[in-house]
Amino acid sequence: MTLITEDTLVRVCSIDDLEIERGRAALVDVQQIALFRLTDGTVRAVDNFDPFSGANVISRGIVGTRGASATVASPLHKQVFDLATGACLDSQGKRPVNGTDAALRVWPVRIIGADVYIEVAS
Repeated sequence: MTLITEDTLVRVCSIDDLEIERGRAALVDVQQIALFRLTDGTVRAVDNFDPFSGANVISRGIVGTRGASATVASPLHKQVFDLATGACLDSQGKRPVNGTDAALRVWPVRIIGADVYIEVAS
């Protein structure tokens, strides 16, 4: 069992700062994170770094679904990522730049009151 303490949570914004199905970028320490508020009210967080273009643009991606999974498509080359797992669902026939992993890192999100927190390693 993992204990969540104030030392492992970083407040990134208010829930009202996030529009439904629109991404927002946040800087946590030196890491860019893309936040997405979904239609069911959940908030997902993944790396903002697009492994296929090498740019920090995932927060500007197009939110959609594949079956029951919420997704985001990169705004540059349209690779599709699962917002719950970070897995690349459609690479559009391309390979990630510089041998990077095609998946996005997923950041655990906690909503406390009206605030959105990202869980970071202590």
